[in-house]
Amino acid sequence: SAFVIATLFTLWNPANLFSNQMMEQAFRAWQSSAVGTPVPIYPTITAEPFLSIGIVAGHYSADKDNYDPGAVCEDGLTEENVNFKIAYYVYQKLSALGYQVDLLQEFDPRLSGYRGQLLVSIHNDSCEYMGEDATGFKVASAVRNAYPEEAERLTNCLIDRYGKETGMDFHFNTITADMTDYHTFNERNSNTPAAIIETGFLNLDRTFLLDQTDKVAQGIVNGILCYMNNEKVSSSDQ
Repeated sequence: SAFVIATLFTLWNPANLFSNQMMEQAFRAWQSSAVGTPVPIYPTITAEPFLSIGIVAGHYSADKDNYDPGAVCEDGLTEENVNFKIAYYVYQKLSALGYQVDLLQEFDPRLSGYRGQLLVSIHNDSCEYMGEDATGFKVASAVRNAYPEEAERLTNCLIDRYGKETGMDFHFNTITADMTDYHTFNERNSNTPAAIIETGFLNLDRTFLLDQTDKVAQGIVNGILCYMNNEKVSSSDQ
């Protein structure tokens, strides 16, 4: 471009201004400067789609002919019911803060290749009495992640903030392959950080889960905000 401009200035006189001779010489100058120089092709700029936060209500399904309600208590209370109530509270709280949120079913077709800012699936543990230590919550991330450090950060945020909000203990020693290899983890886009949380046991933690659902949901929301805002979680807080 500088070469062409310089050439134009040398040709700039009343005799040849806008003459055929000037235009021909300018064109030849542009050609000689462009030989062997690739013409840059700039991509069309498109807006990056705004990614939602995905919240899965574990075991919830609108298809009542083909679903698994999860744990079922003697009085008929199902894990599905508890999970959905908590998930809906989380959905409402995040939406009120201005986030775009997808409230998803257990086998939601949108989970296939799901791409979002993050994905959290909400579950609960058994109704059966399994001893006095069967109380507390669990959090696990997927075995396979495109960005394992992001999944770990999401998991650590949920552990820290949920524990602080609810006062419950992290029941790490009962995390199983059913959590780390959870089917939803294999369906979503691996670029999406994902975690599963079991917010309590439906036996010893039942009263807290049912009577203080708002606090349970707030603990999950705090964990998500910790991740979204890149807040610190010290190892001493784990």
